[in-house]
Amino acid sequence: MMQSSEPDNLARSETNKMKKIRVLLLFGGQSAEHEISVISARSVYASIDTSRYEIILGGISRSGQWFLDSGERSLLEQDEVADGSGVPVQLGAGQPELVTLDGPRVNVTTFDVVFPLLHGPHGEDGCVQGLLELVDAAYVGAGVAASAVGMDKELSRAVFGHAGLRQTEYLVVRRNAWNADRAGIRSHIESTLRYPLFVKPVNLGSSIGISKVHDSESLETAMDLAAGYDIKMMIETSVERARELECAVLGNENPNASVIGEIIPGAEFYDYTTKYIDDRSQLIVPADLPEDTKTDIQEMAIAAFRAIDGAGLGRVDFLLSPSGEAFLNEINTMPGFTPISMYPRLWQASGIEYPALIDRLIELALERHQETRHVSLNR
Repeated sequence: MMQSSEPDNLARSETNKMKKIRVLLLFGGQSAEHEISVISARSVYASIDTSRYEIILGGISRSGQWFLDSGERSLLEQDEVADGSGVPVQLGAGQPELVTLDGPRVNVTTFDVVFPLLHGPHGEDGCVQGLLELVDAAYVGAGVAASAVGMDKELSRAVFGHAGLRQTEYLVVRRNAWNADRAGIRSHIESTLRYPLFVKPVNLGSSIGISKVHDSESLETAMDLAAGYDIKMMIETSVERARELECAVLGNENPNASVIGEIIPGAEFYDYTTKYIDDRSQLIVPADLPEDTKTDIQEMAIAAFRAIDGAGLGRVDFLLSPSGEAFLNEINTMPGFTPISMYPRLWQASGIEYPALIDRLIELALERHQETRHVSLNR
């Protein structure tokens, strides 16, 4: 039997060590959650294993322009990706690469996988995922359909209802219908649902544009606020004195559920201010719950993830009534990703530290890309 020479083995070993996976961190975006995306990207950049990965920073401005970082993390130094803050680029045609648009020279930057740390519309809703599919790029997180359904609360609730998952009562009103007949719409809401109610934009996260209302006057104000963010508004019956619980999901075909966390808002509900500005809210991980409630919520989280055909990661939010009944609230296909965000904290409490979680998500992205690529080649 022939044996390889030791020098040859060492040379191959050194080559393998030098070959890093090129990860494009994509952040910013055109939604109201732009700043949150930048914070998430900062955290991943600071914690990712640079012995395994070569990091490429790509920012999307509020106007939709794409920029490549022109210096050492310069795109991450500000609260937002401003126009002109980097080298203008666009996705290449049919392959995973960024092409510079600045000056007479055309430079190409290739990458192996994208971590799209984008929250909200035009980032988490399938738009960017569709672009990445067109250039045959591997990317972290849900695909086009799952991202779109997960972002649209009306669609996701329809899917969850079909899957038999317990939800609160709700209505969806379109902005043009509201503006055309406010009195009629208000009467319909009040005859169908009971106060107090929550009013929220259908396609937005981070509790932006959400109000809790107790009467007709505050309902009108809340509808106008939500209508400023979306063409569809969702009105939900409040589960009074509910505990707000969250469960993280990780995986592709065989996803796992984390321990469960609880949010104590420090306000009437967990709004944008209590999430990101003040420190009144408390995150309790793991939540103190009976074993059967934990199991019920974990099973519902995985069922919700599978119902929308999720991939990679998802955070599923629940309301637990005083009687112990759990209601599925919503799913986030790209939840906040700072070390103190609930998604990483839940996995840390489940035994997966933040850098290892990043590793696993990149692995899942590459695995899914290989599987879907195999299928597409046979079409």
